[in-house]
Amino acid sequence: MKKQFLILTACLSSLALVYTSCKEEETPATPPTTTATTATTATTGNTQQTLYVRVGGTTMVSDPSNPGQMIEKGRLTLRAVVDSSINVIAADTQLQKYFVALFAELRTGNTTGLAALSESFTDFMCSATGSTNAAYAYTGRSMKNAHDPAVFSRMALKANAADFDKFVGNIGIGLAKNGVTAQNNAALVTDLVALLNTTKNDIVQR
Repeated sequence: MKKQFLILTACLSSLALVYTSCKEEETPATPPTTTATTATTATTGNTQQTLYVRVGGTTMVSDPSNPGQMIEKGRLTLRAVVDSSINVIAADTQLQKYFVALFAELRTGNTTGLAALSESFTDFMCSATGSTNAAYAYTGRSMKNAHDPAVFSRMALKANAADFDKFVGNIGIGLAKNGVTAQNNAALVTDLVALLNTTKNDIVQR
């Protein structure tokens, strides 16, 4: 039970550190698809394929988490990376100091926030990498507002550069757990990390 709790709390802290869910009222953020396309072009020189296409695109496949349902392969890949990263971050105590409120919810058995954050993170990645599926659109807070405790009280403190970099590194490990490594697909890894780093200026506020 204790191990399961640590995994859930680490998941919450990791997901919220970069992509906080927008369950409270706020004007939806503009999906950052332009940035994603720019990152793809800069590294690969390919203006035809978005990152979303490169991780699977719109090909429909069976959803292993929801029997009988279909899902775009691009979203399935991105969701798998998010889920794999949970286990990496579960052992990382560096990131858990930001979200005391979320941890308190988990202690009472309330996992609603966990599900919302996981979905929000995946939605952000879909939008940012170039998905045009309205069902996968990110409608969360802007990165700046989501990580400013004065605006969003569930953030315990402002993020620093070291913690942001640690998070990005953990996502890189999550990619590797899904077979995407610098050895077998250096361009894709570089572009996905570059995409995450486009949020750094808004997220790092101390």
